[in-house]
Amino acid sequence: MVAIKHILIPVCALFIVTTSAHAQKKQFTITEATNGISTTLAPQSIKQPTWQPVKDKLYQVEKNGDEDMWTAITFPSGKKDTVITQNSLSSALSETYKSMPVIKWLDEDYAYFTKGRNVTLGLQHAGGFNWIPWASLPADADNMTYDKHRLIAYTVDNNLWMVNRDKKNIQVTNEPNKNILNGQAVHRNEFGIETGIFFSPMGNYLAYYRMDQTMVNDYPIIKWDTVPAHADIIKYPMAGGTSHQVTLCVYNPATGNTVTMKTGTPKDQYLTAVTWSPDEKYIYIALLNRDQNHLRLNKYSAETGSLVQTLFDESSTKYVHPTHPLYFVPEHNDEFVWWSERDGYEHLYLYNTNGKLQHKLTTGNWVVNEITGYNKNNDQLIITASKESPLEKDIYTVSLKGKLERIDKGTGMHTALCSSDGRYVLDVYNGAGIPRKTVVRSTDGSFNKTLLTSKDPLADYDRPTIKNITLKADDGTSLYGKLILPTHFDASRKYPVIVYLYNGPNVQLIHNSFPESGNLWYEYMAQRGYIVFTMDGRGSWNRGLKFEQATYKHLGDVEIKDQLVGVDYLMSLPYVDQERMGLHGWSFGGFMTTSIMLKHPGIFKAAVAGGPVIDWKMYEVMYTERYMSTPQKNPEGYENANLLTKVKNLKGKLLLIHGTADNTVVWQNSIDFIKKSVDEGVQVDYFVYPGHEHNVRGKDRVHLMQKVTDYFDLYLKP
Repeated sequence: MVAIKHILIPVCALFIVTTSAHAQKKQFTITEATNGISTTLAPQSIKQPTWQPVKDKLYQVEKNGDEDMWTAITFPSGKKDTVITQNSLSSALSETYKSMPVIKWLDEDYAYFTKGRNVTLGLQHAGGFNWIPWASLPADADNMTYDKHRLIAYTVDNNLWMVNRDKKNIQVTNEPNKNILNGQAVHRNEFGIETGIFFSPMGNYLAYYRMDQTMVNDYPIIKWDTVPAHADIIKYPMAGGTSHQVTLCVYNPATGNTVTMKTGTPKDQYLTAVTWSPDEKYIYIALLNRDQNHLRLNKYSAETGSLVQTLFDESSTKYVHPTHPLYFVPEHNDEFVWWSERDGYEHLYLYNTNGKLQHKLTTGNWVVNEITGYNKNNDQLIITASKESPLEKDIYTVSLKGKLERIDKGTGMHTALCSSDGRYVLDVYNGAGIPRKTVVRSTDGSFNKTLLTSKDPLADYDRPTIKNITLKADDGTSLYGKLILPTHFDASRKYPVIVYLYNGPNVQLIHNSFPESGNLWYEYMAQRGYIVFTMDGRGSWNRGLKFEQATYKHLGDVEIKDQLVGVDYLMSLPYVDQERMGLHGWSFGGFMTTSIMLKHPGIFKAAVAGGPVIDWKMYEVMYTERYMSTPQKNPEGYENANLLTKVKNLKGKLLLIHGTADNTVVWQNSIDFIKKSVDEGVQVDYFVYPGHEHNVRGKDRVHLMQKVTDYFDLYLKP
């Protein structure tokens, strides 16, 4: 073991879960441990909750015997009405519905649902709903976007279509080149980009991304489900290489004309935070340079595409990371909220449309997580934030002058679903000892009603003791983790250990949540006699820029130092068997797992790395260059993180796992590692999941976790 000096301070060792009457408790099956918390062992919840726009009515799906009902509760009275039943819907449409479809509101009068590619529209009236066919979309339609003005936009292959107010299918683009995409998410879904389609507020225009990736290198994704196998050719821009070029277009259905926003050069800049002005005259776009250290928030004319004004700039010596569009304040059409980490934490800033800062709405050493609604009567945003603790999330109101008030109760992780006027919030939360609680609260604090207190679905299981652990990094930063002890724990024995880690950007593993362990597979392994440890080190999310950017240009350096703090803590425990320690992680965690096995060989006897990045030069431009710059500008950082040059250092057993259709961390990463292992005469174990992309999901995930479990049993069990 390489000697590294760490400061280790176990600040908190709170027992959260203890077991009793072990002989009467059940053991988790591998299926339950893998998928149970989202299926058979999920805490009871309200199904498909949604607020009707304008009205203070909360809709949900309930069971009446074998039949689904769509019911509505009016607040504050609490009066409940049955709006639709499964059988009445089948009768109205002369079609059998085996369950209630997911019904979504367009506005206070109209709702819709989909069945396959058929879309049904409903108009609510005093007696219920009139249901009529709205649209029949092509079988290969994708990226469907529904607008409150009863418009639909969708893509077929690389082109954009829409269903207009006359229910006609209109082709918006007719691009023959398959490598020029219209109406799809761009920049590989970085920067919070989830869609490529943006209806204007009144439905008169349709904005969309156009991405030209003809200049990007082809990359084959091999499909093995046919004989012979075939290659799907994708465009995959790798760090330091040629990236795609994106523009934003505006289509006018009334004239059939399209205007392109004049976003200028360089053409490989990033177009983020696309937002319409409430009057439809302007489009706001945040332009981020390829180096990702300079952002300009620009205002463009939707009619001509011309630049009207640069409202403000943001720059950083490391990177600027915009992930949110503008939030125009309802009934304040000249004011919007901008998200920024400029002061070190993600906070909210109120600007006018001339770019003048009005107020900093939130401040402090904590992170705003979401804007979930707006109370029009009191001019208050409704937000969630990790103000009390980075391990929790609570609901707050914040006025346009910056007055902040917490409105929820109970420690843990709160999610908020707001009524359209912001008077009420559906607060669904969980935490230590709280499987799930669902409460309707008024945002002024005058009303709250518990709708559901879920029973503990794990009450009959033999569960381990779980300790919250706080350690210290070498710079004094607090690091939060969890220690899961074996069931029937005996402090006089020595136990094998599994460390599970991720420790990469935009992810946080440790929360005050249910189940307290964070993962039932940890508890399954505890039942099998393992200690399990997991911890968020510097570089992970929700702790502010200093915490996240500590890894800048040197991925796999500071993160490993922090994880070794956890290792040293484990080795200080008398009941840890230092000769039988295992390590497991996926994606960035797979990179971390492989890195530790090669950079600090001999600590772990066995490890399993899933979907690992092996050489960051083979990962995508947007993510990699944000954290590592380019290989040309940061050759030392890339070389230090390149695991192909360190294969010969391996000691112990290493199993690599990869999905053969992985288009996120391409399969070549682990294939090259295997080739290098052969060249170096190093023995490693390898397993692939044919047809799976970056994550192995569904029933096959049970197979995956059994594979991981068996590997640790083989090499770590006495």
